[in-house]
Amino acid sequence: MAMNRETKRMLQKQGQLGEDGAPARRERRQPTAPRPTEREKRTKPTEFVKEVRGELRKVAWPTRAETINYSIIVFVAVVVLMAFVGLMDYVFGDFVLKLFNG
Repeated sequence: MAMNRETKRMLQKQGQLGEDGAPARRERRQPTAPRPTEREKRTKPTEFVKEVRGELRKVAWPTRAETINYSIIVFVAVVVLMAFVGLMDYVFGDFVLKLFNG
């Protein structure tokens, strides 16, 4: 591999090249698995529920009007897409029947 002096010096600083320009041998480290936590460090169910309730209090919940508006938008989008897919199914089904029947 051809490289200029600047690249060679940079790779030597990083430890990827030896002094002679040959690739340096790297020591492969075995990844250490995290130690299993002790039984005492687990959260108790009552503490878990308290923390969940505390986090849910921080959520910015939508108002009733926003929820109704979003529900209407979703319902209209579902009806429009359902009608589109139904129409395409009818058109392609009719086309295939005409193609193979005659």
